[in-house]
Amino acid sequence: MAAKRAPARAGGWIIATTVVGSSIAFVDTTVVNVALPVIQRQLHATGDEAQWVIEAFALVLAGCILLGGALGDKFGRRGIYVAGTAIFGLSSIACGLATSVSWLIAARAIQGAGAALLIPGSLAILGACFEGGARARAIGTWSAFTAIAPAAGPVLGGWLVQHISWRWVFFINPPLVAAVIVMAYAHVPESHAPSKGALDWPGSVAATLGLAGLVAGALELPRLGGRSSLVWGALAFGVLFLLAFVAIEMRSASPMVPLGLFKDRVFAGTNLLTLLLYAALSGALYFVPFNLIQVQHYSPTAAGAALVPSTVLLFLFSSRAERFMERLGATGLLTVGPVVVACGFALFARPFIGGSYWTTYFPAAVALGVGLGLTVAPLTTSVMNSVPDANVGVASGVNNAVSRTAGVLGLALMAVVAAHIFGSTLDARAAALDLPAAAPQQLAREHIDLATAAVPRGLPTEQARHVQRAIAESFVDSFRIVMLAGAALAIASALIGRLALSKRHTAR
Repeated sequence: MAAKRAPARAGGWIIATTVVGSSIAFVDTTVVNVALPVIQRQLHATGDEAQWVIEAFALVLAGCILLGGALGDKFGRRGIYVAGTAIFGLSSIACGLATSVSWLIAARAIQGAGAALLIPGSLAILGACFEGGARARAIGTWSAFTAIAPAAGPVLGGWLVQHISWRWVFFINPPLVAAVIVMAYAHVPESHAPSKGALDWPGSVAATLGLAGLVAGALELPRLGGRSSLVWGALAFGVLFLLAFVAIEMRSASPMVPLGLFKDRVFAGTNLLTLLLYAALSGALYFVPFNLIQVQHYSPTAAGAALVPSTVLLFLFSSRAERFMERLGATGLLTVGPVVVACGFALFARPFIGGSYWTTYFPAAVALGVGLGLTVAPLTTSVMNSVPDANVGVASGVNNAVSRTAGVLGLALMAVVAAHIFGSTLDARAAALDLPAAAPQQLAREHIDLATAAVPRGLPTEQARHVQRAIAESFVDSFRIVMLAGAALAIASALIGRLALSKRHTAR
């Protein structure tokens, strides 16, 4: 049963309901990062335990997001969206009340499960309630506001931690959750996929375990290294279950993800584009604050503001997505947009150490914002338009699973590349400084810490200054390679966008 198409007045409420709910979840992907040092200190957590406060949320979200989309199609998109929002709100209270790090990690995992229901549900509701140009406008608005949400997270988290308490990072969610639930029942019509088959539980379990294994291995790769049996065991576990998932779906009478969807060139191509582009974004942009704070000596506030031009331009361009698609078509936008993103990454690779923000990082932030603004909303719209209305929940779940998994894999691979480049260039610079015999070995043990690598103790002041300079220069070398790798992935995604979309699909 499809939802009735939304009249203009109800349409505004539907968009507001999906935007507020999904924005809460997107904010929580970044807001905790700023609060983490205080949380670690107050809950007496180790470094690994503090890392799992972040990773528990990311792992469950990526693992369950496909299931979230399928549950919405089967049992009702509004109902599953509301259920996910409620779970997210209740688990936020549990996070805020945590008295131990184990409690907090468990509550964060439950938060991830709630987010896995509401994030694909928000897009599925828009796909079911709107069509044609109205759908493009709705998704453009959704993309614009949800793009701002992760960027607002660090600013909001920093203010709450500084002026109130880290617990309010979580306590701020329940009032918003209550508002979303009221709006959903008042204004959002229920919709289902027309299939009457049973939910594909074997496929659901295989997909969840496969994605969880893949993400767990990627999350631990930078910390444990490429020789860790735990990392490779988790990755092999993930690949094995994803292969099992494909086999199950091929034989299932009512598959969770109809593999026939991937026969559509647009659906397959846009998801491949998503994989490459989001791997570049998550992998490369992770290192920008470290460069700005630890090497360029920006304050945390200034570093947080450095990408504000990107956020503003992303919002402005995404909100005008329908107009751009009418003029350039999805093919043009999904070709030009990633190329401009690649230019942004290349501009990030240009500065060395020092210089004015306006001549170093501002041009890169502008190019990145324009490129993403041209890409994000048309990409989401193309994914949703490439499937029948009955499969909008599945399409949203697949695309979100791809973007989440790509983000984690991209970060893991970029972290390995950065550590390798940093280590090799630092060793070469250290060898040229004529240091005492033990100092190069001490520096070698610091490779994983990148720009925060400690200067060996006992060095004369002048030598210590040269070593600190070598550390900063080596980090910039690794930063440049990571940015250029991000640019290469963005160019590859542009080629996919060009090849995947035809005139037939862009007209549709």
